[in-house]
Amino acid sequence: MVSPNPNSREDTRFRVLRLLDDNPELSQRELAEALGISLGSAHYLLRALIDRGFIKLSNFTASKDKRRYAYILTPRGLSEKAAITQRFLARKLAEYEALKQEIADLKEPVVEGSAAENYRPESKDRI
Repeated sequence: MVSPNPNSREDTRFRVLRLLDDNPELSQRELAEALGISLGSAHYLLRALIDRGFIKLSNFTASKDKRRYAYILTPRGLSEKAAITQRFLARKLAEYEALKQEIADLKEPVVEGSAAENYRPESKDRI
């Protein structure tokens, strides 16, 4: 079996940390929906981030439902988010540059081909 792409796991971890930093009151269900993953995967990710000390779990005291929790980034989690953001940005910029080059390479023959279609050599019959 092929192991999942480590970059995609890191991208998901980056998105989780970013979402929780913006909105710590997200439920696991809301987080899973925002990420496009299953509820079980969201739970697994959150448990792993808690175990690694990147986020902490606390009761969301402003809620009428006292079972609600808030996922708060720890100082270690904020550092990890900054590091992941830097790697994510570098990877996406490299992908962007590669895509830009590929587009330029693909346009070149098309432009040359259209110039060839419009080229009309002068007839030798003319004086």
